[in-house]
Amino acid sequence: MSTNSGFTPNSRKRLTRSLTDRWIAGVCGGIAQYFKLDPVLVRLIFVVLALAGVLPGVALYIIAWIIMPEGV
Repeated sequence: MSTNSGFTPNSRKRLTRSLTDRWIAGVCGGIAQYFKLDPVLVRLIFVVLALAGVLPGVALYIIAWIIMPEGV
């Protein structure tokens, strides 16, 4: 009797930049895919927080661009 739950060692969820849903580098698209959200919503939240001064907007985006690998 097999107890395969569909999990394989390489099937874990990874945060990657989107290759298909990108405007600049795919950071917001990748975050949206990871959390299963609408990419427009993620972009809107990012812009609102950046304009409100809550996040160092451009610097945070560039850091995420450098750190996050591209999706497959």
